[in-house]
Amino acid sequence: MDPYTKLQEIREAMTQLSSTMATLEGDLLNTLKENTELKVENQLLREKLNKLEQNSKVKKVNRGFESLNKIYQSGYHICNTYYGSHRDPNSDCIFCLQILDNMDNRKA
Repeated sequence: MDPYTKLQEIREAMTQLSSTMATLEGDLLNTLKENTELKVENQLLREKLNKLEQNSKVKKVNRGFESLNKIYQSGYHICNTYYGSHRDPNSDCIFCLQILDNMDNRKA
């Protein structure tokens, strides 16, 4: 094979390689762009999830407080010392009130 033909083949191979590299470069740029967008979206979703989890915890504390408060108001002890026993409706239990006060402070 003469040198001119060899040179033509090399030039065609280089042209094809250059075209392939340009295509790969475009694909890489698109992938990097998509990756950046997904990172931002992921961060926003994590923040939203954290906010929802915090709200859920507050709701659970509120429900627990309301349940214990109803039990206490219906005339039963909620404290560890006398839990479940009847209490005198005319007097308050300092231990029960402390539990309700602590739970009320958690709500805020």
